[in-house]
Amino acid sequence: MDPLIVVIAAMPKAELHMHLEGSIEPELSFRLAEKNGIRLRYRSVEELRAAYDFPNLQGFLDVYYAGTSVLLDEQDFYDLAWAYLERAQADHIVRAEVFLGPQAHTARGVPFDTMMRGVVRALEDGAARLGVSAALIVNLLRHKSEEDGFATLQQTVAWRDRVIGIGLGGTEVGNPPRKFERLFARCRELGFRVMAHAGEEGPAGYVRDAVDVLKVDRIDHGVRCEEDPALVRRLAALQVPLTVCPLSNVKLKVFPRLVDHNLKRLLRAGLRVTINSDDPSYFGGYLGDNYTACVQALGLAAGDIYRLARNGFTASFLPEEEKRKHLVALDACWRSHGYDPGELMQEPT
Repeated sequence: MDPLIVVIAAMPKAELHMHLEGSIEPELSFRLAEKNGIRLRYRSVEELRAAYDFPNLQGFLDVYYAGTSVLLDEQDFYDLAWAYLERAQADHIVRAEVFLGPQAHTARGVPFDTMMRGVVRALEDGAARLGVSAALIVNLLRHKSEEDGFATLQQTVAWRDRVIGIGLGGTEVGNPPRKFERLFARCRELGFRVMAHAGEEGPAGYVRDAVDVLKVDRIDHGVRCEEDPALVRRLAALQVPLTVCPLSNVKLKVFPRLVDHNLKRLLRAGLRVTINSDDPSYFGGYLGDNYTACVQALGLAAGDIYRLARNGFTASFLPEEEKRKHLVALDACWRSHGYDPGELMQEPT
């Protein structure tokens, strides 16, 4: 086996871009559907999984939102989050900052506090029983109105001590960052960390506006920044993290093949790139799968993988002391496999 694949499997990891609703496996969908008396459009797990062939982001979102229909009570949301945390532990993820999109559920009549109780309880149990430190990010839907976003933010305030940040996702084209300028200003005033999906299907200008208008701490995706060389240089200088999701980008036709992905170019241009799984059930791979696929398709070197893993921790919202602890463990893992972290940081880029 490739020595890099061995290290990837063993090293501690952080995941910063993962939607809980996008981690629901078909088996859990069918179990919850039966429990809640819901009839799915598909007759079997295999038929449902076969439907995961999307023409674009909107095609995926149509299936994604339909898939939330099985989530109704507190235990459903607990089971959703717990299933991801078990996979995270198996993947040696020690820090996860995960998205939940409440508007997709409150629109179906699910009380805000019901979903929050289930997810928060699972995250607390995950820390205590699995050793996975997890933080929750409320992800606002950009195709909804600013008014709806403010209403969701108001509901989130009651959970301020359990929610670390506010994100922006959903249909990107036609919903520019500027639509939410006032909303994100309020998020920052309340002390939430902020991030936005930008530069996935939307243009490089959306990435620029997420930084300049929304003043985000991180960019989710951001891969189309490469269309604007000046923006690439600026992102490198500012060290704004990009939470890149390679298998997702291929599945949603952002890139035709993984070998065409620009992750390696962005990383070697000095950007603070991280690897993440996005919606792993739908896109065919959890975090370790994304790392492994990139090594095989993009020819990443040991130094690339080390920097990507290191970026995952430094771009997290952990306190600095916790970041240092995880970086020490990361270095120890690489040393145990015969690599010198100092030399890895010096590899040619």
